Amino acid sequence: MWFDGKIGIWAFVHKVAAVKNSRNRPKGTLETKNITSVNAVEYQKTMIEKVLPAIKEKWPPSYRSKSIIIQEDNARPHSKAARNAISDAAKADGWNIELRPQPPNSPDMNVLDLGFFNSIQSLQYAKQPRTMDELILAVETAYQESPRETINKVFLTLQGCMEETLRVKGDNTYKVPHMGKDKLSSEGKLPISIKCDLSAILTAQI
Repeated sequence: MWFDGKIGIWAFVHKVAAVKNSRNRPKGTLETKNITSVNAVEYQKTMIEKVLPAIKEKWPPSYRSKSIIIQEDNARPHSKAARNAISDAAKADGWNIELRPQPPNSPDMNVLDLGFFNSIQSLQYAKQPRTMDELILAVETAYQESPRETINKVFLTLQGCMEETLRVKGDNTYKVPHMGKDKLSSEGKLPISIKCDLSAILTAQI
């Protein structure tokens, strides 16, 4: 059995009763609307009620005490109060889960922005959703259909970007590296991780 790297995907939406009749639905019908501004309260609620339980459900029990890191971006809703509440819930029942922000102004350090979002977006576009509910279903389906191999390739690119970051001493003046992942995959030689070149480490230390 392989862990495919996927924990879950959730929409920030709520149900609102239609205030007028239309040819598509009568007045009072509950409609799905997106939450236009995700604040600290919504962020904390989603993390505690959805993300953390999903991690604890999928993670092997024997690895409960090992370090699990949730990487956040630096969005405004990630307030100190929300992060403290999430951290308390994350460490309940003997779990060793912690939150860490990604380096500022470094989208290449976010594996979702680096390639995974593009992967599920291309699958979602093929569904041609017309309503909010259809869009949510299309995104969730695309997420589930995204193969483990695709996620593996994105994480390899992330590791390559980390190495290139060392070579430029923490700057972002580098090109995203390519290693011929499709060819390696077709030959059955695609690794699940790469070893950082010693020269990159030495360059970063100088």
